[in-house]
Amino acid sequence: MQAAGGSEVWLVRHGETRWSREHRHTSVTDLELTAAGVAAARALEPRLRGTAFDLVLTSPLRRARDTARIAGFADAVVDDRLHEWRYGDVEGVSTAAMRQRVAGWTVWTHEVPGGEQVDDVARRADGVVERLRDAGRSLVFAHGHLLRVLAVRWLGLDARAGAHLRLDTGTVSVLGWERETPAVVRWNA
Repeated sequence: MQAAGGSEVWLVRHGETRWSREHRHTSVTDLELTAAGVAAARALEPRLRGTAFDLVLTSPLRRARDTARIAGFADAVVDDRLHEWRYGDVEGVSTAAMRQRVAGWTVWTHEVPGGEQVDDVARRADGVVERLRDAGRSLVFAHGHLLRVLAVRWLGLDARAGAHLRLDTGTVSVLGWERETPAVVRWNA
């Protein structure tokens, strides 16, 4: 592990898809970016240009890979652990629709039928965090729920704390250090 303050992680949530616009859980369904999603990815390029990254990673899913490519990082390395939370029977279903079945349902607090549970996603994120801590400045293109879990695991918090972090499509967040303490430098910008 690098010394505190020696690593920094830039997180990019992919651009908008039809299902992200509709607030539907999207994991294994490999959707394309909408026109707004492509525009958001293009807008990332000047924000990221000029910053040197030691490691650039992407989820294997098209929406993240396309965002990386359009933003100027076509050579991003695929890390399968950055795959979005596997939603199982909730794939394509909104939280509102799930709450008609189970009062108060969220991925953070309830079972995800046929899919990954929060601790499963945390284990994947922990492996990525370990890799990122040794990498200097990194850039990661991935997904809303996965990136929220990754961020709180960077901070040393329980994965369920990710529920408190809103993360919009096409945004940049930065994780780093406050002296020797892992910290959020910028979020959802």
